[in-house]
Amino acid sequence: MSQVIYRSRIARAITNILEKIEKAANRSDRNLEDITLIAVTKSHPISAILEILKFEIFDLGENRVPELTTKQESVPDERIRWHMIGHLQSRKVPAVLGSTQLIHSIDSLKLAKRLSNKAVEAGMREQVLLQINASRESTKGGFIVPDMDEDLYSALNLPGLKVAGLMTMAPLTEDGIVMRNTFKSVRELQQKLIDSGLLAGKVLSMGMSNDFEIAIEEGSTMVRLGTALFGRPV
Repeated sequence: MSQVIYRSRIARAITNILEKIEKAANRSDRNLEDITLIAVTKSHPISAILEILKFEIFDLGENRVPELTTKQESVPDERIRWHMIGHLQSRKVPAVLGSTQLIHSIDSLKLAKRLSNKAVEAGMREQVLLQINASRESTKGGFIVPDMDEDLYSALNLPGLKVAGLMTMAPLTEDGIVMRNTFKSVRELQQKLIDSGLLAGKVLSMGMSNDFEIAIEEGSTMVRLGTALFGRPV
């Protein structure tokens, strides 16, 4: 798809999205500066990235390691902060190690240990979020609380990880109450972990194109928007 088409799509969408983010922040008595918009560029071409950068949005999210790597090489812009937001396969850990601002999707103790071990070998700590399966859906990965409390606590203490906070996805539904309860439960879990001294990081990655306003009202500090910004990939 041409860069001109993406320029038009983003220009039409961005003002409305930023207004919605600001209004949601105001409704929840929060500072707008505490909320980061991540432009999800997965499945979109380089032309989409070049256009979104013109709006000074530098936090970009990708779902797959090969696509992430290709785009990092194709757009070597030092202003970009890359986020790995999709499921990360254990065998892909070496390829993504040290290459992103933040990995949002640490969804199991096995993956957390694998990443921690590789980070320790490299003499570094990888900044991550632990993914919480708050809706308890079998099709989603993530730590289920309280069933997997022991795994979650173990992941929080791995030496190669710097746990910046939590991530979740609400069920695919139009029921605003279900969305809100999902986000609220993860915010409350985060606060419980902070109060108990198990977690220092305060990042909450919650909310996508269909539910980001509710997520912000419930405490999200990062929203991941793809379709709302770029339309659907073709």
